[in-house]
This record gives sequence, C-alpha cells and structure tokens, in this order.
Amino acid sequence: MGNRITSPMPQRPSRRYSIWLLCWILGFGAVCPTLGLSAVELSYSTFKEQVAQGQVASVTMQGNRVTGTFKPKNTADPGANRLRSPSFSTTMPVYNDPGLIPLLESRQVDIQVEPQESAWSETFLFHLLPWMFLGLLLLLALRGPRRRGKPSEGLFDFAKSRAKRYERPETPIRFQDVAGAIHAKRDLEEVVDYLRDPSHYTMLGCRMPRGILLVGPPGTGKTLLARAVAGEANVPFYSANGSEFVEIFVGVGAARVRDLFANAKKEAPAVIFIDEIDAIGRARSVGLGGGHEEREQTLNQILSEMDGFTPHESVVVLAATNRPDVLDPALIRPGRFDRQVTIDLPQRQARHDILRVHTRQVPLARDVNLARIAAQTVGFSGADLQNLVNEAALLAGRRHMSFVSAREFDEAREKILLGDERDEPIAAEERQIAAYHEAGHALLAKLLPGADPLQKVTIIPRSRSLGVTHQMPAEDRHSFSRRELLNRLAIMLGGRVAEQLVFQDLTSGSGDDLKRATQLARRMVCQWGMSDKLGPMVVHQGEEPMFLRRESIQERDTSEQTARLIDEEIQRILFEAEQRAQQILTAHRMHLETLAQALVVHETLDGDLVDRLLKKPPASEKIRSAPVRSRPA
Repeated sequence: MGNRITSPMPQRPSRRYSIWLLCWILGFGAVCPTLGLSAVELSYSTFKEQVAQGQVASVTMQGNRVTGTFKPKNTADPGANRLRSPSFSTTMPVYNDPGLIPLLESRQVDIQVEPQESAWSETFLFHLLPWMFLGLLLLLALRGPRRRGKPSEGLFDFAKSRAKRYERPETPIRFQDVAGAIHAKRDLEEVVDYLRDPSHYTMLGCRMPRGILLVGPPGTGKTLLARAVAGEANVPFYSANGSEFVEIFVGVGAARVRDLFANAKKEAPAVIFIDEIDAIGRARSVGLGGGHEEREQTLNQILSEMDGFTPHESVVVLAATNRPDVLDPALIRPGRFDRQVTIDLPQRQARHDILRVHTRQVPLARDVNLARIAAQTVGFSGADLQNLVNEAALLAGRRHMSFVSAREFDEAREKILLGDERDEPIAAEERQIAAYHEAGHALLAKLLPGADPLQKVTIIPRSRSLGVTHQMPAEDRHSFSRRELLNRLAIMLGGRVAEQLVFQDLTSGSGDDLKRATQLARRMVCQWGMSDKLGPMVVHQGEEPMFLRRESIQERDTSEQTARLIDEEIQRILFEAEQRAQQILTAHRMHLETLAQALVVHETLDGDLVDRLLKKPPASEKIRSAPVRSRPA
C-alpha cells in the first residue's frame, strides 16, 4: 500500500481562552458607555452658581464631599466636557457655610446626607487590630510557653507552686561536705533517718518534728544544710523561696502554698524547704491593709497546712531565716516548727575544716598554713571563708602563679576586712594628720590591757578611710567585761585625741570612730546594764532595724526623764574614755611621735614592728603637752 500523507487537523481554540475573551468583551461593553459620562469636578463657587441658576437636581453630602446630578438640558457652561456629564462633584471648604442649606432648599434641590466612610487603615486599627491582639493573647494563654524538658505553663497556671523538685545529681551534697555546724547536722540527721525508716520511730511512740527552723546569721550554711538533707534523704525534696509566694494577684500566695503541700503529700514521705521564710512569715498586724492582707493570707495558709497533717503523712518542713525575731508566734510554736536549730558563726576548728573543704581544688603553696588562717579569721562566716579562698586564688591568677601562697591569703583577708587600697596621691598635710591619727589608735591598742592584738597599722588609703588600724582577737570571744569595753572606747577615740594633742585641732577623719564609739556606749547603757545611774535594766532605743509590725503596736517604754538620763550616761562614758586616752597619749608622747614618723616613712607597720619601735628609747626632744580638759557641765 502506498503511503498516505495526511494533513494535520486544525486545532480548536481552547475553551479557556474563549472564556477570557468573552469576559473582556463584556467588561469593555459595560465600561464604554460610561467613559464619557464620568462626574465632572466643579469648584465650590461654580457649584453654588449652578444651584442659584436652578440647574442642580439633587446633592449627596458625605463629610466635606458633595456629589450630585444636573437637571436635564443643563444650560450652564462649565466647559465642553461638563455639558455631556449628568453628574458632578465638589469639595466644601473647611469652614461651615451656613447659607448653603437655605440656598439648596430655596431651589428645591433634593438633599441627602450620608455618613463619612472611614479609610480601611482606620477600620483596621480601631476595629480589627484590638480583636486580633486579644485573640493572640488568648492563644498564648491557652498554649503556654514551651520549655525544654518542662510541661507548658499557661497564663492561668500562675496559682501553681513555683517550688523546684530536687533531682538527685550524680555527686549530691552530703553532711560530710558541710564542715562545722555539728549540732545542726545532728538534728537534721534525725530527720533524714526518720524519713528513711519512719516505722522504727513510730514503734517507739515518738513523733518527728513537723517543722525545723534553721536560724543563724547570713552565710553560715543554712541553705547548704538543706541541700545536704536533700542529698542524704532518698525522698522527694521541694525547694522554694519565701518571695516566690508573693505576687501582684490577690490570693496567688495562698494558692501556691496549697499546691506545694498537695504535691508533697502525694509523694510522702517528702521534705519541703522554704528559704527566707521571713518574707511571708512576719508577725500579723491589725488594720494595715493592702499588701499586708495578701501576705497574711499566705501565712494563714501555711499555718493551716502545717497544722493539718494527718499522722500517716510524713512531710517535714525545713525553713531558714536570719530574723527569727520578726516571725509570727503562731508559726514557731510547737506543732508547726517544733525545733529551732541555731547555726552560729564557726569557731576556730570549724573554720579550719571549712577552709579544708574549700581548698580541695586549689593548689596551695607549702607556706600556706590553714590553721594559722583559721586563727586570723575570727568572726568569718562560711561564706566569708569561701570568698577568702576565691579572692586569694584570683590574686594568684592575676600574678600568673601556679600556686596560691600565704601572701595571697593575707592580702585577700585584708581586702575583705579593710577594703581595697586606693592608689591616689594625698596632700602632705593630710598624710601627716593621718599618721598621728593612726598612731594614736595603735599606741593605745598596745598599752591598754585586754585589748585585741594589733595586726597592722597603715596610712595607705583604703575604701573611704585615709588609714586603718587593724586589730584581731586572739581567740573566739562571746562576752566582754566592762573594763574591756571601756578600753575599747578609749582606743576608738585615740585618733581624735592624738589630732587634738599634736595639732590643737580636730578633723572630720574621726567621724566613723565617733559613730562606732557612740553605738558601743549606748549598748553598754541600754542593753548590758553597765550604767551606775540607770542600773540593771534594758531600754529599747531603736538601734536595731525597725519593722512596721513591731513599731505600730509597741508603746514607748521610757519616760522623758529616763531618756535624758540615758543621753547623759552615754556622754559621761564617752567623755571619760576620751580623758583616759588623752592622759595615756600625753604620758607617752615620745612613743606617739616615734610611731607617727615611722608611718610617714614606711606607710605600713605590722604588730611586731610596732613592738620593736616601742621598746626603743624615745628620742629626747621638747614636746608640747596639751592641758587635760575638764568635763563640760
């Protein structure tokens, strides 16, 4: 068969293109008749002329825009294009035209008024945007923030407890890691033993304390002991801070307390630790209102929860505070906080143990004697000792050393006790005054019996002072005799007396000495009964920090006559101490000159060097002696 050649069939146009073509034709046909009939824009004057000539049939007012239609057979000649237009538009002036409406009515023009259409942006800002914002807030409240490893917490979860559940780490803190505080650890070990095996104590018929209050100065290890309880006890441990129960919403604190105790009861036996409980446990007052009522609601809920434990609920509450005197009596009564464990400042052996704990990871030089450092840090808390080790290590690192030597420990201790050295020039006159001032302190510290050993005296400026006389107790002391306190007052006033003795004038450098001396004299009179005229009585003079709940209900317990007598006794004690210092410095004027001149030359003298200078015979020279002043009337 022969090959047939077939011509391609013509393709029919697509239906899609046909539809688009039809739409274009219809649209063009709808627009074309109105191309030449668009509304003409008239000036306002021309508009009023057309109205006056009776050519306007109707107007529509919308804000300051006016649109309208002409009557048939318009005779006005606003332009060739206007004759073909049946409608017009114009803009009214900003000011109000009172004659327009009467003019339109006189010409029988149909008047229509329509509200002004707002722009789409205004509609969006004032109508849609607020609803969108509220919807977004609602969405965030329902979903809540997604946290890694934690369940979502929405806006409505603010009443839930913020307490952290203790997760046992690989190397937990144990009692052996807490140096010192032997009695406190013994009490807490009983709690841990009870939580591990409560049946043994139940068999003996004893009841474990429901609450233990850890009391002590800041930095003594109260929180560290609570962490040790968490490390020793293999039970759930919840930790919270007192401030976490305070919120801007009313009732949130009480709700969080209920949630915290409910979680602990579900996992009993358990331990709850509340740090700084004085933030919510202050004594309740009457009629203060406001935030105090919210705090008292939280406190009432804690009281209810602690007193509502059933016998089988082994939940122990630990709390820490450094102000037990401000706590509500109902909170610390037996049945709630049955036991108060006092954690005082560490003694010498305890300081030695604490230093050994904190220097485990610190490379020490051979000249470092931790026992000597412990003896030189009387009054240091555990936190202070930790800071001492850290400051010494920082000094060694700053000097690019491989070990921490005794020099770094000494400088770190002086930095903590005396402040940083200020490298700034001092006028020669101020330097001379500072030398005699510190020499007066140092000389009295060496001559008066029972005074704390002199460690160092310097005229190198530190912190806010131009010089420092540093004394350190040789051992831990808990009480002082009246004679020792009077000697201490004389030493405090020795710098002021030396200035007056040598220069016959006084400076402002003794301001801090006067403040500390006045405080000590007031405590001798008002707290320790060391005044012969006032006798053995305690008088509250407001030296301690004031708290609203105490002072609002506390009545004054002294009369005007007693208050005047207290002031007279304080003045007498200070004056006698000043007179004693003046007599001693006048009798040892040569030694005062020797120490002052040595300070001018060397700037810093340690206790041993001061002893050697005082053993030398003083230089023979004529010394002006100031007369002993009489007590003012």
